[in-house]
Amino acid sequence: MLVGHAVSVGGLSWRSGRLLGVLNLGAMVVNGLLPAAAAWLTKLVVDGVAGGRPGGALVGVAAGLAGIGLLAATLPYVSGYLQAEQGRRLDVCLQDRLYTAINGFDGLSRFESPAFRDRLNLATQATGNAMSAATMGMLGLVRNLITLASLTATLWLLSPLMTGVVLAAGVPALVAQIWLSRREMNILEQLSPAMRRHVFFATILSDVQAAKEVRLFGLGRLLKGRLLNGLQQVQAGERRSERIAMGVQSSLALLAAVVSGTGLVWAVYAAGNGQLSVGSVSAFVAAVAGAQSAVVGLVGDVAGAYQALLVFDHYAAVTRLPNDLTGEPRYPRAPRLRRGIELRNVWFRYDEEHQWVLRGASFVIPAGRTVGVVGLNGAGKSTLVKLLCRFYDPQHGEILWDGVDIRELPVVELRGRMSVLFQDFMEYDLSAGENIGVGDPVFLHDGGQIRHAAQEAGVDETILGLPHGYDTMLSRVFGPEHEGATGAQLSGGQWQRLALARSLLRSGRDLLILDEPSAGLDAQAEYEIHWRLRRYRAGHTSILISHRLGVMRDADLIVVLGQGRVVEHGRHDQLVALGGAYARLFNVQASAYRIAG
Repeated sequence: MLVGHAVSVGGLSWRSGRLLGVLNLGAMVVNGLLPAAAAWLTKLVVDGVAGGRPGGALVGVAAGLAGIGLLAATLPYVSGYLQAEQGRRLDVCLQDRLYTAINGFDGLSRFESPAFRDRLNLATQATGNAMSAATMGMLGLVRNLITLASLTATLWLLSPLMTGVVLAAGVPALVAQIWLSRREMNILEQLSPAMRRHVFFATILSDVQAAKEVRLFGLGRLLKGRLLNGLQQVQAGERRSERIAMGVQSSLALLAAVVSGTGLVWAVYAAGNGQLSVGSVSAFVAAVAGAQSAVVGLVGDVAGAYQALLVFDHYAAVTRLPNDLTGEPRYPRAPRLRRGIELRNVWFRYDEEHQWVLRGASFVIPAGRTVGVVGLNGAGKSTLVKLLCRFYDPQHGEILWDGVDIRELPVVELRGRMSVLFQDFMEYDLSAGENIGVGDPVFLHDGGQIRHAAQEAGVDETILGLPHGYDTMLSRVFGPEHEGATGAQLSGGQWQRLALARSLLRSGRDLLILDEPSAGLDAQAEYEIHWRLRRYRAGHTSILISHRLGVMRDADLIVVLGQGRVVEHGRHDQLVALGGAYARLFNVQASAYRIAG
């Protein structure tokens, strides 16, 4: 598995910068040969001086040694730049692939899974420095292998026995480092939930939107305590890992010192017996030190690349996940809606551990009509929107688009036939115009269409009153230092209108879904919005979800949900006269207004 990951990372690195790859590899080869060349040239210089050779005869050798010194001094900086640049390009490639894969998940089930969130968190760590470490580790592996091979050849000529000792000392180091890397990866996986909790509480404590409640309710100490608890869990795991690593690496360092000391004692003894010249002793000492350094580097490169590839396993798992919405579409396009949408015996729950949200829901949304959906909290209204948008598929039953199961239609085409105002709409840290334009990226830079949608939603005058009009940044994060824009803040009701404009930008769609479109508005603004929406919905197929039943009066059909089932359906007057669940809800709201009056 890891070999396959290494090939994948190497291939991605190569494709992200072929010339850089060649230059990096060349630099590593040269770097790997320098220690052996320096050792042999040093031997020649020392033996020449000790043997009384004329100085002129050694000038060329000394110049070569000086040249190697210059290369050894400058090459690491050149290699560092090349490696950093290749790492940056690889990071772009990895992030592109990761977020392409994430965008390829058509549904929401994975994003609401804690297990997937943990895996995704580890996958994101594979981008940036982690995979740069893997590629640099593999390049370092090449350099250290060349260094080790050349120095081993030098040692072999001087002492085959010591060559075996030096190489044998590297085996336990390699095994120990791989074991440490795997153990550290296991700890990282175990600590991932605690890391996410720490990040969550840190975000809450520093978030502008949360700041009001944190201060009003005095939550700072509580949240800080939970943040520190998560941090302490993470640090406890890191501490255990580092203690073991300290013991293992100290033992390995002691072994390396013993090998070096043994080599030095043998070299001095051999020189005293006339087996080695003075130059050979210097070459031997340099070769032993260089070989040990290469072994340590080799072990470090293998361990670093090994750990990075373990992280890459999560990256590969995410990028290879199939679409969470199963089944292939039978039709190439989603046709225009002409007859209507039918929910037929739809059962749905988010997972097997939770109760059913919808229990055999069945009703029809006729084309060109407005259907209101009402019910108490938890009745399944917002879940219904998710199913219609095909963020999830029902476990039983079907949703038909002009008689065709929506699972048989291309999901992008299906969503292209809809416009939705979600109850929990997004407030993007973008300009006012872009906040509307993201409703249909085709019109992202079309000021005329964006302003028309804003006028339809009754937010045009508000935007024109901002410091830079439609170019004003609506952000609590970005300020004047970002793109020269001055950030501004909108009220909840103004954001509601802007989000509505975002939905209305997708004009001409077959289905308009409005989930609590006036939840953040005052009574006057609510009246104006629904007056505008009545005009806009005329002749369009639309679904209106609201707790305020007064806005349902002009709906062509009202569906009342209760405990996941359709308990009533009909027009407003019919349901009030029926005296059932809808009438009780309506009377409760009406009595509240009468009491207030």
